[in-house]
Order: sequence, then structure tokens, then C-alpha cells
Amino acid sequence: MTKKASSTSLEKLGLHSNLDCILHLPIRYEDETKLSTIAEAVGAFGGMTFQVQGSVVRQEVLFRPRRQLLVVIRDEEGGELFLRWLNFYPSQQKQMALGQHLRVRGEIRDGFYGPEMVHPTVKAVPPSAPLPSTLTPVYSTVAGVGQHIIRQAIHKAFQAPDLQALVQEILPEDVLKEVFLNTSLPTLLSALKTLHQPSKSDDLDSIQNRTHPAWRRVQIEELLAQQISLLQVREKRLARQAVAMQSQPVQSGILDQFLKKLPFQLTNAQAKSWQEILEDLSRPYPMNRLLQGDVGSGKTVVAALAALHCIDHGYQAAIMAPTEILAEQHYRKLSNWLSPLGVEIAWLTGSLKAKEKKEAQEMISSGRAQLAIGTHALIQEGVDFPKLGFAVIDEQHRFGVKQRLQLQQKIDGVEMDCHQLMMSATPIPRTLAMTFYADLEVSIIDELPPGRSPIVTKLVKNERRDELIQGLLAELQKGRQVYWVCPLIEESEVLQLKTAVETHAYLQNALPNVSVGLIHGKLKGVEKNSIMQDFAEGKIQILVATTVIEVGVDVPNASLMIIEHAERFGYAQLHQLRGRVGRGSAESICILLYGSELSLAAKERLQTLKETQDGFIIAERDLALRGPGELLGAKQSGEAMLRFIDLQKEAWLIEKTQQLAKQLLTSYPPIAEKHLQRWLGNRAEYLKA
Repeated sequence: MTKKASSTSLEKLGLHSNLDCILHLPIRYEDETKLSTIAEAVGAFGGMTFQVQGSVVRQEVLFRPRRQLLVVIRDEEGGELFLRWLNFYPSQQKQMALGQHLRVRGEIRDGFYGPEMVHPTVKAVPPSAPLPSTLTPVYSTVAGVGQHIIRQAIHKAFQAPDLQALVQEILPEDVLKEVFLNTSLPTLLSALKTLHQPSKSDDLDSIQNRTHPAWRRVQIEELLAQQISLLQVREKRLARQAVAMQSQPVQSGILDQFLKKLPFQLTNAQAKSWQEILEDLSRPYPMNRLLQGDVGSGKTVVAALAALHCIDHGYQAAIMAPTEILAEQHYRKLSNWLSPLGVEIAWLTGSLKAKEKKEAQEMISSGRAQLAIGTHALIQEGVDFPKLGFAVIDEQHRFGVKQRLQLQQKIDGVEMDCHQLMMSATPIPRTLAMTFYADLEVSIIDELPPGRSPIVTKLVKNERRDELIQGLLAELQKGRQVYWVCPLIEESEVLQLKTAVETHAYLQNALPNVSVGLIHGKLKGVEKNSIMQDFAEGKIQILVATTVIEVGVDVPNASLMIIEHAERFGYAQLHQLRGRVGRGSAESICILLYGSELSLAAKERLQTLKETQDGFIIAERDLALRGPGELLGAKQSGEAMLRFIDLQKEAWLIEKTQQLAKQLLTSYPPIAEKHLQRWLGNRAEYLKA
């Protein structure tokens, strides 16, 4: 294989060149260097993987209880082992014909006929065939690309005449030693060879668990490329222009009036965050700040202060939310606060009628709208902000990078970025903030407003549903309201809807004198808003809902949240849903209703939710479970993810690598760029967006 991979199948994996192949590192290893007798393997079995060999003494296709292939092998010591396949091809039957000598590897378990391997790895070899001297690498792949194709391509890449040039040492050795305190690191070429072909003399345990110096070198290299990219993003942002507003609020302005009429005092955390934002708005380059705080911590008030500060300086502000329900909540709350002060607010979502949409667009483009609130409709064609100075993006991880970048415009003929404040009720763990948000300032609201009662979380088995109804009635008799949330089942909206409809019917039948409402994603925006309005006004006592109410719903009188099949939800969703109650002064309860069969992960998740309301602890557990790609929404946004590092285990590497990235950009910019292209290539543009 020369520059281009010879097989189009490899291109499915993104392997277009020799360098791509060499950097496609194993996800795990199989140890085929050891061979056991069948008697040894059977005697020690119990979830362990063994490699044995023997000749086929029996082969037949059975049809009870289902079609399956059964093969029996016998080794030279007379030990016999059953091999079983539930899915098989005629070619496999030929490979394992009577008398054929096989080397098989798999987990031995107690089967119907005796000790067996199900779907083992099989090789037809002579009895004297030598064992491999290295661990066998296993690579991530896609359908139609076998391990042998990948291994062959990588082997060819290592034979390429330009190999030395591809992986030459470009990082200054003295800088590496200085930053990593003289840690003994192999060269990149040596590290890559070790990881693709570890020998028996290598520390195989450290290779398997990715702590070997060879892994360290690769982890540092990849993390360094990402950090260089993010630091370049920051430099570019600081070079762009934005409106600089004075850091002191305008005397007798709308902000001043708002603060005087505010019926509560800002918490210390809110006041600190507000001051940080105020300072950012006074700078001539665009703010890029994340305001994170638990559900109910009062982020919206802080965002309103910043919007009014911008309006007082003669510029427009915008608030964009990912769902109509969340946008509607912002619109209602801010209209109540700001309309009496004379602030002109435009409301724009995709579900508006053509006439209403046109009116909102004209309000914005004429500059009459001082504040625009809506969904992604705010950044679609036909919306033109003449003087947009500040934008709030709520639940920012649900928007792609490019969507956020569309909030740019010309002010007085000059290309300007608006100041951006991202808000999230899903706290970002520190390790993620350091590795993926290096260009993001972070403000944290880590205290709840006074008067908020902590939410009591209880775990209840599904079998106690009838008892639950009695407790629910007691809550309703106090004049309170209830959420009953149904899960997303097997990613199917149809099944989710069916569950919600059935639960709604069950509650109507069990509680004939209670007003029970139903809201789900299939309803039109107008219907959803009408139902939510009825619930907010107390006309609906129990609201059966799918996860459309996950964020943004604010009904202080709702004090009981029941989440059905809670084991099917993730950490973040459960935490967000729980945050829909506890928004008033009454004691609130969240009941996690779970089924009888719980996995260990589900048990741990529910127990964590019961024990803590700290969003940061929950976020760390979520990171450990799902990894950064899912947590950040990066699989949708195209952000280049780290492939070779566990951010929690190797958190200590982050600060060291950041230091190295700064030194390279300052003292060796050509080397920094060359390193970036080696590791990220075109993917670097995603991080720079």
C-alpha cells in the first residue's frame, strides 16, 4: 500500500494512508502465546479464556431447541471439548471437517453436553504449528472489514519506504524531558511498533491496561495535538472583534430598574458569576463563557442581567434554547419580568404560523426587538440581527458548533462576533472542561436560592405501584401537583408513546376524580404549550409525560416526580428530570420506580441518585460510564475525540500537555503545526470551529 490504502474497505475505517494505518492502534489484545491441554482448561474453567487444540472427532447439525452446529475436538492427552455455534456458514462446516486439526480460543463454560466453548475463535493448523511470540492485536472495525485485512494493511505500512519520514521525531527532546520531568519515553516509532506487536519481554499487563510507556508516548502526542488546536482557537477568538460595553451598569437604565424590582437577593454564587460576565462584556473580543449550575440554581436571572446590560448599551440580545418547551419557559418568565420595564421581546420558533414568523423576523431585523427568544429558528435564513451584541445559548451541548457560529453579523459595516454565554444544568467534569473547553471560561452557580427544600429521592419497586397511588393521592390532597414520566424504550418513539398512553389510561381509571394530562413529543407545539399552560395554572393535577419535560419546565407547585422504569434512564436525564420538582418551598419527592431485573450499572446509578443531588458528582459518574463523546454531544457535532486516553485515569497528563502545547506555540510554531497535521489532519478544523 502506497499513499492511498489499496482497499476501499479500509476507507470505511478512515484508513486512507500508511500514516492512518500506523495510528490505528489496537483496542485490546488476545494472548495466543499460551496453549493449554483440554484437561487443564476444563479443570480451571470459570469465566476464563483458554487456547487449546485437537482433532475433530464429531460434527453434526442439531435442530433442537434451535438449529446449531456442534463440533467435538480431542487432544493428544485424550481430553474432549464441545464447540457450539448458533449461527454458522457451510464454509465453517468444511473448515471443521472430521479429522481436521484445530486450534481454538474462547471462554469455557458448563454446557448441556458438558464443558464447551460457544462461538470460539478457530484456526485450522498442524499439531506442531508454532505459537505466536507476541500478543495478537484486535482493532476497531466495521462490517465487512476483517481483522486480517487490517493487520495486513498495518504490516505493509510498517514496510513502507517513507516510514521514517512519516513518524520522525519532531517534538524537541529537551522540552519533552523538561515538561514530563525526565520521564523515560520511547520514540514515536518505537512506541507504535510496541503497541502493534508487543513481545513476550514487554510488560503485557501495562500494555493491556494502557499504562505502558509506549501508550504514554502516544497519549501525550494525541492530547498535545488537541491542546495545540484549542489554544489556536483561543488566539483566533482574541483577535476577533466584539462590542465592548463599559463594565459599570448604566445608571437609571433598564438593568438598574430590574435589580430594584427583583423580589429576591442574588446568591453569592449568582453575584460572582454576574461580575465575571460583566467583565467579559467590557472586552473588545467576544466572550465565550459557560454558566453552569444545578437545576433550579438561578441561571436565568444571571442571563437576564447580562441581556439587560447589553440592551442598556443600545444592542440587541438573544436567548436560544434547543426545544420549544424550554424556549417557551424562558419567554414566559422573561416577559413577566421585562415587559413591565418596556423591553420589546420577539418570540420566534419553527412552529409559528407564517404571518407570526414574518412579524417576529421584521421586529428583529428592524431593531425594534431588543430581546429575541426562541429555538434554532433564530439562526435560520430570514433572520437578520442589525445590532446583536449578546446571545445566550441554553443547554449548549445540544447545539452544534457551526450553529453557534451563525450568531455573527456586521455592525456599522464591521464584521462582529456577539458575546456568547452558554448555559448548562448538566455540569461538565473538570477533566472534560480542561480537554475540550480550553477556550471556554467557566462560571459556576453552586448554591440554591434560599427557601428551596432539598428533594428526597426514593427507590421503589414496580410491584409497589398500587401503594404508590395512595401516596400520590395524599400529595394531591395537599393541593400539590405530580409529574409521572415514562421512559424511552429501545430508542423507539412508538413504544415510548404507547407506554405514556397506557400509563395515562391506567391513572385515569385508578383516579377517576383527578385531572390527568398527557404530553409527548408527537404533539404539535401549540398542543404542548396548551397542556403545559394548564398544568402551570393547576388545571391538570397529574401530568403524564415522556422526556419532553426534561429541561425547562418550571411549576413551583409540582412536588412529586415519579419516573417509571428509572433503570432505563441515564445519570444526566434522571438528574434533569428530578430537577423539575423542588422549585417551590414545599418538600419535594422524586420516586425512581424500577423493574425487578437490575444490572449492576443500573443499581449503582439509582443508588447514586438516591444518595446525592450534587450535579458535579453525578457528572463525574456519567463521564466514567459513557465517556466524553456521548457526554459532550460530540458524536453529532463532529468534534475530534481522544481515542487513546482515559481522561479520569490520566487526568494528570492534561496540565502537563497543556504546558507543552503553550511552549511549542510560543517557541516552535512550525513544529506545533506539523504535529497538529500529523494527528488531526482535516479533523483539526472541527476543533477550530
